[in-house]
Amino acid sequence: MVLNSIEKLLEKYENGETTLKEEQHLKHYFTQEEVAPHLESYKAMFNYFQVTKQEQFTKDVPLKSRNKNLYKWISVAAVAVLMVSVFTFTNKEEGLGSLNEEQLLAYNQTKEALSLLSSKFNDGASSLNALTLASQNLEKGVDHMSLINEFNTSTNKIFKTN
Repeated sequence: MVLNSIEKLLEKYENGETTLKEEQHLKHYFTQEEVAPHLESYKAMFNYFQVTKQEQFTKDVPLKSRNKNLYKWISVAAVAVLMVSVFTFTNKEEGLGSLNEEQLLAYNQTKEALSLLSSKFNDGASSLNALTLASQNLEKGVDHMSLINEFNTSTNKIFKTN
């Protein structure tokens, strides 16, 4: 009779329909020395549950997060960017009037050199535009050649001159 009720409880346990008291009854049955031979696999399972219930985690869990340091460095970088931008905008308001003759001469020479460099780059870019135009025309020629080739294959099919 006891074996029959244990089997019914096991069926309810597998379906997830047992109460805590019924589960306690199953645990008590399977911790005994004598268990029905066809239920031996359940004994191992319930013993495993009993053993793992007594295990404890002994390692320390680090509670210090790394995000705090990251936020500190991000805030330092933001302050640095803000200071640089404020410094550059306040210096631009003074303009060229605050420069001495030597600095103005260096500024003008640098401006002329950069202008010359810019014009040479623009000339190079215009020659590249000519190459681009030539490349486009070459592609059109290749397309026309493919049309001629297609015309040739179709006339060969019509006149059957392979």
